[in-house]
Amino acid sequence: MDPAEYALMDAAEDRMWWYRALHARLLDGLAAARGRVLDAGCGTGGFLALLRQRRPDLAGFGVEWDPAAAPRARHKSGAAVIRGSVNALPFATGGFDAVVSADVLCHAAVDLAAALAELKRVLRPGGRLVLNMPAYQWMLSAHDRRVHNVRRLTVAATAAMLRQAGFQGVGARYWNGLLLPLMIVQRKILARGGAVSDVAPFPPWIDAALHGMTEFERRLPVPLPVGGSVLAIAETP
Repeated sequence: MDPAEYALMDAAEDRMWWYRALHARLLDGLAAARGRVLDAGCGTGGFLALLRQRRPDLAGFGVEWDPAAAPRARHKSGAAVIRGSVNALPFATGGFDAVVSADVLCHAAVDLAAALAELKRVLRPGGRLVLNMPAYQWMLSAHDRRVHNVRRLTVAATAAMLRQAGFQGVGARYWNGLLLPLMIVQRKILARGGAVSDVAPFPPWIDAALHGMTEFERRLPVPLPVGGSVLAIAETP
């Protein structure tokens, strides 16, 4: 990602509505997890810090490619964070009970087949993968260019990708569907053509309203048929 984007992430990820919504869903995906958890592409460490606070029974580890972000993540979370690539994870085979990877496999530098094989390799048999991906290729925008995203996937494509990589028990669903119309306006109309980041401070009342909508959606008994992101959960055989 652009260096400036890491700085924005570092400043915003503990309070901005988007990160709080994402992290809540990642924690939901880890509800049954035990043991060692790897955040593959941990950025500046916001989720690892939250994991340590909310799930002290889990041992969190991180890997991050950016040489400046990795020490930030280590300092923020107190977790063991190693600099490395998801294309060749610097960890032993079967060393983790769960792996989280949020908006990482969408990046241009990721070799998708190699990264999926590595995520599967470092999980123990029966280990859990919690994966978040941005949705819909037609939603590529100025923000995607800033963070070097080249792929956005549907639910069906995400599930097929995981099954092809050898995962089983695959489940995938859209989320952030209630706010999808606002995302379309922001990404495809207001920010069209400009190198604009979606990560920014919001007035408190707007941030609270946006987060409230994501929480309302999170509590719905059935998933919405559309959304700005795809959350997938899968297991190793």
